[in-house]
Amino acid sequence: MTTRPIAVVGASAAGLAAAEALRRFGWTGPLTLIGDEPHLPYDRPPLSKQLLHGAWEPERLLLRTAGQLDPLGLDLRLGTRATGLDAATRTLTLDGGERLICAGVIIATGVAARSLPGAEHLAGVHTLRTLDDALALRARLTGAERRLVIVGNGVLGCEAAAVARELGHEVTLVGRDPVPMARALGAEVGTLLAEEHRAHGVRLLTADVAGFDTAASAGAEAAHVTAVRPADGTRIPADSVLLAIGSEPAVQWLDDPALDTGDGLRCDAYCAAAPGIYAAGDVARWDHPVHGRPLRFEHRTNATEQGMAAARNLLAELAAETAPAEPSDPEADGSAQQRRPFAPVPYFWSDQYDIKIQAYGLTADADRAETTVLDHGTRRTVTLYGSDGAATGIVATGLPPRQVRALRAVIATPLPWEEARERVGAATAPG
Repeated sequence: MTTRPIAVVGASAAGLAAAEALRRFGWTGPLTLIGDEPHLPYDRPPLSKQLLHGAWEPERLLLRTAGQLDPLGLDLRLGTRATGLDAATRTLTLDGGERLICAGVIIATGVAARSLPGAEHLAGVHTLRTLDDALALRARLTGAERRLVIVGNGVLGCEAAAVARELGHEVTLVGRDPVPMARALGAEVGTLLAEEHRAHGVRLLTADVAGFDTAASAGAEAAHVTAVRPADGTRIPADSVLLAIGSEPAVQWLDDPALDTGDGLRCDAYCAAAPGIYAAGDVARWDHPVHGRPLRFEHRTNATEQGMAAARNLLAELAAETAPAEPSDPEADGSAQQRRPFAPVPYFWSDQYDIKIQAYGLTADADRAETTVLDHGTRRTVTLYGSDGAATGIVATGLPPRQVRALRAVIATPLPWEEARERVGAATAPG
């Protein structure tokens, strides 16, 4: 057997899922897991909810303890960055100059938070992507200064706004879209969500941000933010600012021209970016075999599922390289005998106040949306989304788990709009 390692770049949910799957599917060779943060792999969704609120401490976010990782026999490189990859030779370069010649590579580096010009060195301006980011913002929210301005009214901004209001802060939520989470939810559900935020005391503004007002702080090297300046020339006083304006795939280190890094690392339907090079999680943009186009999902469930799929398919490729004449068993379950296209039903959720939003399929950029159940009193909604005459996604709020599971089946594969509409009605009928 080769002594070359398989390297997983990214000690993330996707990276950990890939590493565990590699062992489960039979890889007994060296296995290296590389993470640029000093922390063991942890769960990110609670950063903007339970951890920010203070209900959880960092230890509760760990996906595995050090003891639970020991049986994997990992060469664990935390606090280490990959700085380059030669795809043809499967050679990784690390930030200390070390070069790893690998049997295969799985890239799970995720995304990085976007910032705004002039914000990088201002005290009091935060992003929220890493554990350290969340702890820094939480420390600000436990202080005496109570005015928080959140720039960006997508899911992250909305979740942070809900937490900050529950902690008693004065919150202003500034977004380019007229209603929260408009791109993911559409106007009608976004309007209901806006009503919920206003009912809890959040001030909502539609504006672009032009810059910040600052003041020098005694004894501090960096100036501190004092206000956010919308493009209309007004001022929003701020003690702290959270930039929740989206993210960018962490592909800057991939400088090999053989790799397509436009909007993530481009992969085929098997999650392969090149021979022996696979990707999983937020960074991967792959050919979805059901929807017939490249997609990239920044969702927790997808990260785990795609990490396992990339591991299985990489091992199948390596097995074919060493024994190409031996036919594989297409019925093998849980093994790496045959590569399989990765075709998940996309899923994400968001918790805001007492509302749980759950979404299946593709909802963003739909050309049609219809709310088939809408009860403002109980915040119960079901909205069907579609494009080109087919239903592609569904969003539900306030529904019991049984009905939500039934709605998933409606859009597991795109159905004609009217057929999907009828099935949604049946799935949400009383009783």
